[in-house]
Amino acid sequence: MKKNILVIDANPKSSSFCDALAKAYVAASHSEVQYLSLSTMQFNPDLSNGYDSEQPLEPGLVEFQAKLQWAEHIVLFIPVWWGGLPAKFKGLIDRTFLPGFAFKYQPNKTIPDKLLKGRTAEVVLTLDTPAWYYRFVQGAPVTKQLKHTILGFSGIKVISTAYFGPIISSTPELRVEWLNQAAKLARK
Repeated sequence: MKKNILVIDANPKSSSFCDALAKAYVAASHSEVQYLSLSTMQFNPDLSNGYDSEQPLEPGLVEFQAKLQWAEHIVLFIPVWWGGLPAKFKGLIDRTFLPGFAFKYQPNKTIPDKLLKGRTAEVVLTLDTPAWYYRFVQGAPVTKQLKHTILGFSGIKVISTAYFGPIISSTPELRVEWLNQAAKLARK
């Protein structure tokens, strides 16, 4: 069954292996796909006052929220920087996964309503460390954060995570293999 799929290249660099992986996924998909590249978005990533006051959304952030609402499935291609998310991508989340959009607190309840329920996600991470080291020694902090405290908190169920790395020492042949694996993910 075809789904509405939002593919996000969450690397703030305009040319990256995340971009190549995301485009391989898009090219192989037989579903309705919208593609978003973080590198082309212009916005203030700082949620300066938290939720104490409303901060108007730039047009790109309004468009991002509309794409999230349209999507039934989200595929995130994210580089791991210093064991975590790139700051601009975290800023995108901070600015758009807002109360009333992604979640809603109810009186006398500690767990909010999840407003993005019914969606699934795949997470594809690129690393400069071996995947086994990131997962088992470092504890896979990005995977846990996305699955439990960002996407899961909002109702989006992470169904799989793929790891590609180390990118820094990879051969051209290995990169081709990884691009083929990204395309295979789209055909599942």
